[in-house]
Amino acid sequence: MILVSLLLSLAVETAAPAPAAANSAVTLVRAGRLIDGTGRAPRENVTLVIRGGLIESIVDGPVSFELQKGATVVDLSKRTVLPGLMDCHDHITGVPGDGGDLQMLQETDAHQALWGALHAKITLEAGFTTIRNVGSGSYAEVALKRFINNGQIPGPRIFTATKGLGITGGHADINGWSPDVPLRGYAQIVDGVENVRHAVREQIKFGADLIKITASGGVLSSGDSVHHEQYSEEEIRAAVEEAGRLGRKVAAHAHAAKAIVNAARAGVASIEHGSLVDDEGIAMMKAKGTYMVPTLYTLDFIIDEGKENGVPQYGIDKAKEISNVQRANLKRAYQAGVKFAYGTDAAVFPHGRNGRDFGILVEQLGVPPMEAIRMATQYAADLIGIPDKAGTLEAGKWADLIAVDGDPLQNIRLLENIPFVMKGGSVYKGR
Repeated sequence: MILVSLLLSLAVETAAPAPAAANSAVTLVRAGRLIDGTGRAPRENVTLVIRGGLIESIVDGPVSFELQKGATVVDLSKRTVLPGLMDCHDHITGVPGDGGDLQMLQETDAHQALWGALHAKITLEAGFTTIRNVGSGSYAEVALKRFINNGQIPGPRIFTATKGLGITGGHADINGWSPDVPLRGYAQIVDGVENVRHAVREQIKFGADLIKITASGGVLSSGDSVHHEQYSEEEIRAAVEEAGRLGRKVAAHAHAAKAIVNAARAGVASIEHGSLVDDEGIAMMKAKGTYMVPTLYTLDFIIDEGKENGVPQYGIDKAKEISNVQRANLKRAYQAGVKFAYGTDAAVFPHGRNGRDFGILVEQLGVPPMEAIRMATQYAADLIGIPDKAGTLEAGKWADLIAVDGDPLQNIRLLENIPFVMKGGSVYKGR
């Protein structure tokens, strides 16, 4: 009851704008420059016609008097308009620290629910209208998703992997404590093909839109190495098969080179992080059409600000170790033609900084600005499985859009600070 009261109180204080009125109500968004997410050249001085939360049409030049009559006009004629951004690797209920161990030891599921409600508003106002939440310590974000969808709390559209799957003693388990202390992991800890199958079914039963599996060791975990495999290829394949039968995709946390090969060969939709990808992994990902979801700024944060934010020394040391090779490996993968979708690992760093990966993609991996934008829009929508609804600004799609001052094709870091956010035809930030 206390949690319900707190959430309702938060909903009142930060209530989302009402959905875009009745279906007959029209909003006209005047864009000085439009980057539509398809990769086409920007268009100048266009108007997006929005009705019922969807883009009805995009008109070059002025719209008809009849259409203007009674319409709400949003003037972005001095700004660049883009599709709402998507973060394919978020942890909306998490906070910076040791990777979840102390959060699981010191906090309850109620804490995660409240953290999620707080971070949802921050994330949306950072310009991310959709996220893929790839693992949490509870099912709190399933409830959060429902509150957001009902308009009770402002936040992005959430596609969640709920708890995710991890092996005993691996990344996402809580390690190094006395065996006499019963501790649950940050993920659902399961071993063996049949247990993996059961866990997939259970997580989908309780609201998972996708499955997240831990294929290798990680940075913010005690007692494991980023160089080592964790789940076997057979276990990963079981997860992929079971999820596929129920219409879900699988995302695989994988730093280690061999784990990347195993996970891609087993049929996962995406490799998360991919720091130590080698030529075999690149070839396998290309052959299978597997997406790479790099998480770049997160290593900078751990190295530069980790100590003051509670990151253990082993985590800082591991981040330093892989940072020396991560960007060169990912650059090689990108140049070889591996598909990339934007993802950040928000929660390792404070939510709201989700836009900081853009600069690294462009400045260090050599990604053209337009392609970096498509990674966070069109390609992200394809990975999530909603290309017919989002990712580009086209007729029939959700009216999810952002606007910036200036040209992000000339200065990609403009996407780190978004002054205007619309989701589903409702303005959540700026005017």
